[in-house]
Amino acid sequence: MSSAWRYGFTGRGRRDLKQLDPPVQQRVLDALDRLAASNVRAGDVRKLSTGDWRLRVGDWRVRFERDDDARVIVVLRVLPRGRAYRD
Repeated sequence: MSSAWRYGFTGRGRRDLKQLDPPVQQRVLDALDRLAASNVRAGDVRKLSTGDWRLRVGDWRVRFERDDDARVIVVLRVLPRGRAYRD
């Protein structure tokens, strides 16, 4: 059995990602790849008071939920730092 996690996007998360410049998109995807490959221990990850998690990628924040049993990361939003915590 593979120890790596998988990740996917909600509709809003995918739209957020598609609106980014291609180099920023790639940085976000690379950070998610590292996060998934490291069993959700790589990068600057914090649990938020809302119950979801945040991954910092430069000036961008990836908000996600994680399902420990299914080993799945669900990306909720990809937002600039100033807007990432207003939902």
